[in-house]
Amino acid sequence: MIKSRSTRIGDFIIAVICFILMFICLVPMLNVLARSLSSSDFLIRNEVILWPKGWNIDAYTTVLKDAKYVHSLWYTAVLTIGCTILSLTMTIMCAYPLTYDNLRGGKVLNGIILFTMYFSAGTIPNYLLIKNLGLLENVWVLVLPSCLSVYNMIIMRSFFYGVPESLREAAEIDGAGPVRTLVQIYLPLSTSVLATLALFYAVGRWNGFSDALIYIKKREDLFPIQLLLYNILQNSTNVEVGTQEGFFSPGVGETLKMATVMFATVPILLVYPWLQRYFVTGVTIGAVKG
Repeated sequence: MIKSRSTRIGDFIIAVICFILMFICLVPMLNVLARSLSSSDFLIRNEVILWPKGWNIDAYTTVLKDAKYVHSLWYTAVLTIGCTILSLTMTIMCAYPLTYDNLRGGKVLNGIILFTMYFSAGTIPNYLLIKNLGLLENVWVLVLPSCLSVYNMIIMRSFFYGVPESLREAAEIDGAGPVRTLVQIYLPLSTSVLATLALFYAVGRWNGFSDALIYIKKREDLFPIQLLLYNILQNSTNVEVGTQEGFFSPGVGETLKMATVMFATVPILLVYPWLQRYFVTGVTIGAVKG
């Protein structure tokens, strides 16, 4: 099909706009990468923008030799995988029963679930609840309170509504129960939305630090990577404090902060290319159906 001149001009303008937006998104990351690989002398003079000057990998070496940081990185990776699997399981178990029109109390359950989406008790009541449950200074405080997102559940439920009713009826005629129907009919058709929600949950857990900041104070072995990075950035304004806490060595300073940011950012960025082809499909289909 031959495109008209106006169509080609429109495509060119859209491509230029996309390139500009992509460049704007990449500039901060390129700047951080360049600063992490540059000598501190050039950083002090603010001469580093998008290309490293005075190539130096001492900051990366320091980070990799820091047992606290390496432990936090692996711990956060395992925590993210575990939370993602649990959250997807909870989302499926909540969304699937609500697709049955004959579910007793289904409308009431829908109302209660949606109520929690718009209204929250607040930080202090949540803290008191977590304290009374004995979850302070416990790894489960990073898992249980956020194991289900109502927004993600609605996307999953809407996607399930889009599955033809005839498939469920055919499965029931063949003697399949609700669980078998879910496993053999619904889940194989839900690859795109599952991948999308897995990305939402994984990014949320990997980037989360506020819950650990509030509920975990003493056990540094339970600090996720983003909280450790937060502490590094907070303490790096005072070299003596940072050195005493073991966050960095004198002389590394700004370069180490940038290297730490790269280590905390790159792993989750590597997940996007694998799930990109599912992302748009999962969100749009789950949003418009139901």
